[in-house]
Amino acid sequence: MSVQTADDLSAAMGPWRDAYIDGAWQPVQGSEVLPVVDPSTRAIIAEVAAGTPADLDRAVAAARAAFPAFTASPVADRLALLERIHTLVLERAEPLAQILTLEMGATISHARAAHVPLAAAHVQAAIDVLRDYDFLTIRGTTAIVREPIGVCALITPWNWPLYQIAAKVAPALAAGCTMVLKPSELSPLSALMFAQIVHDAGAPAGTFNLVNGTGAEVGAAMAAHPDIDMISITGSNRAGVLVAQAAAPTVKRVTQELGGKSPNLMLPDTDFAHAVPLGILSAFRNVGQSCSAPTRMIVPRDRLAEVEAIARATVESIVVGLPSEDATTLGPIANQAQYQRVQTMIAVGMEEGARLVCGGPGQPAGLEQGFFVRPTIFSDATTAMSIAQEEIFGPVLVIIAYDDIDQAVAIANDTIFGLGGHVQGTDLEQARSVARRIRTGQVHLNYPAWDAHAPFGGYKRSGNGREYGAFGFEEYLEVKSILGFA
Repeated sequence: MSVQTADDLSAAMGPWRDAYIDGAWQPVQGSEVLPVVDPSTRAIIAEVAAGTPADLDRAVAAARAAFPAFTASPVADRLALLERIHTLVLERAEPLAQILTLEMGATISHARAAHVPLAAAHVQAAIDVLRDYDFLTIRGTTAIVREPIGVCALITPWNWPLYQIAAKVAPALAAGCTMVLKPSELSPLSALMFAQIVHDAGAPAGTFNLVNGTGAEVGAAMAAHPDIDMISITGSNRAGVLVAQAAAPTVKRVTQELGGKSPNLMLPDTDFAHAVPLGILSAFRNVGQSCSAPTRMIVPRDRLAEVEAIARATVESIVVGLPSEDATTLGPIANQAQYQRVQTMIAVGMEEGARLVCGGPGQPAGLEQGFFVRPTIFSDATTAMSIAQEEIFGPVLVIIAYDDIDQAVAIANDTIFGLGGHVQGTDLEQARSVARRIRTGQVHLNYPAWDAHAPFGGYKRSGNGREYGAFGFEEYLEVKSILGFA
């Protein structure tokens, strides 16, 4: 069945029983169905048939059979394929945005402005890298050759579903790999639309395959599968650990982009009236459901009251509402389990003694039907508190005061995570110096423009490996040296 628009998916709902294997939509062998819930109403809007390890075996066999021809394909052919995918993502941007709003509650404005165009940007970044990449270099008489790693398993999350699919599929295709994608069972509909885009772009049969299912069933089978050469997962720390453990016996490459508790360190010379509102909005972007969200705002103690006042005013300007409405800036939490997690952590913060600046437990008035939460800011937080250490994954921010720069850096680094970070300050040299001391894979100075080529990944328990641009592309390559080549 062709899947190009939101109407196509609506017609297919009840349930969607197909996986995309070997260039065609094929019924899965299992009978279990996974509900897809609209988080703004809690209504089931679709059912997706859960794949089984047997379905995965078929998809892996198709990818393995397609690999020799695809890895030998000319760069020009892979460029043309990626360019067609890029064009189709942009052409189908509106139905993609609508599906994202339905399946995980992204506001329609954010889906249109970020989720879809940034996914397209990842495809364009893969094109840019592939166009100029040198797969063979000579050092003395030795040739250094970079070759596709093989069949890749790609596991993507529910919070940025389309974006993360593009960030994995595009560089894998560019490198010459074949693959099986398992999207999150909580937001699988945009993945079905993306699979149709890859099909319509003319990807050779078996190059790209999609099997829906749970992490415990399909994800675990992927990690342990002997014919999969690499697994790339974006998800929770728990899921990342389980995947790495299951992958160890087959010694496959594992790249992980996992959790975060990112700091936003404001130096004393910061323009607080400008930086604090942007920091709140950055932390609450995508309803705070971003692993790199800067949810710890670290500020000078003598500016604490000023920061709190600005933060309170900023939250009052946020429009919480139905994600389908253009005026809404903060929609619902994407699913029930995460909604419960956010409510629990707000209660924990209050029990630990942090002071509420605004928000708190419960739901905004009039929005009790969905997974809506009140945007919440705590102050008087310390690094010993759970709300300053654990990833909450919702619109909850903690303000932590410091007395000097060394203490501020120590607070920023006092976490098991190391994914993202922000530094604000008028003196750029000082900001650069502080950025170099923060132990994270990315640091943003003064809210710069997003860069699809900037390598993204974590220190410490935030993961292994990098995504985006050339660094992400090279994760899908093996390195071979041929001595005596020249």
